[in-house]
Amino acid sequence: MSTVNGCLPSQLFTAASAQSRAAFRPVSTARVGSSSAPTPPSLIRNEPVFAAPAPIIHPLLKEDMATDSYEEAIAALQKLLSEKGELGPVAAAKIDAITADLKTVDGTAAISSESVERLKTGFITFKREKYEKNPALYGELAKGQSPTYMVFACSDSRVCPSHVLDLQPGEAFVVRNVANLVPPYDKTKYAGVGSAIEYAVLHLKVKEIVVIGHSACGGIKGVMSFACDGSSGTDFIEDWVKIALPAKNKVLAENGAVPFGDQCTVCEKEAVNVSLGNLLSYPFVRDGLVKGTLALKGGYYDFVKGSFELWGLEFSLSPSLSVKDVATILHWKLM
Repeated sequence: MSTVNGCLPSQLFTAASAQSRAAFRPVSTARVGSSSAPTPPSLIRNEPVFAAPAPIIHPLLKEDMATDSYEEAIAALQKLLSEKGELGPVAAAKIDAITADLKTVDGTAAISSESVERLKTGFITFKREKYEKNPALYGELAKGQSPTYMVFACSDSRVCPSHVLDLQPGEAFVVRNVANLVPPYDKTKYAGVGSAIEYAVLHLKVKEIVVIGHSACGGIKGVMSFACDGSSGTDFIEDWVKIALPAKNKVLAENGAVPFGDQCTVCEKEAVNVSLGNLLSYPFVRDGLVKGTLALKGGYYDFVKGSFELWGLEFSLSPSLSVKDVATILHWKLM
């Protein structure tokens, strides 16, 4: 059972060792709607990080696409059928089906679906209102990136960290997954997350790693609900959210009598601490913490109340300490 310190801002964890300690402490509490304006980020270091050739993109949508008539498209299909007689009745049936799908109830053309049109107009708005109005920013971004933050956030569509924290392009290297979890160091099982952390810390030289949990998290509700008896009803989800089992065990041990919804809320924050603890299993993260070039933060966004909490992991360890030593100091049970 995990006994990592709870993540409520009023709590502080201090290890028994006087020389080696790790503690969560509150940094700040903010409420959405603050009037302070963001400071434009300083984006680029003097030396390049990695460069890649610009991709060749074949667009599906063009500005003049709406001028292509529905009748011309159908005529082209029928011409193809007449020239390729071997296509036969099967192809003709396919054309009839396509024709029916392309027509709306009143018979007008539906060149693109509403969802695709939303993406098109969204990009047009972005380019007009942001890209073209910030040539200096996007000119710097064309040269490379040098973000201050690495952010772990949930894939939940309601909690985009760039939107919630008003982060500008180039400020944050973001990893999003179910329940905003950071798995322990494992070069085989969790190579995707590990490569992102390695790249952010060793190549981008981020200064802060921030793990952000949120209210009404479906992934955390899942880990609190799953039987954890070895059975599984999903291909991937249950195995992934088991990363947060130490948080679940701690919540049940300390809050077993409270309603399930309240348990989930506590676990949403405690799972952030599990991820902060797991970050310590990455040698390059520990090295950055020891050298003072890297800091770890936990955050919690409540989109129901419109609030945001932030707390820090104070870290003071000698470079000689091993992963097992770190776990001992944190009272962390290695799985």
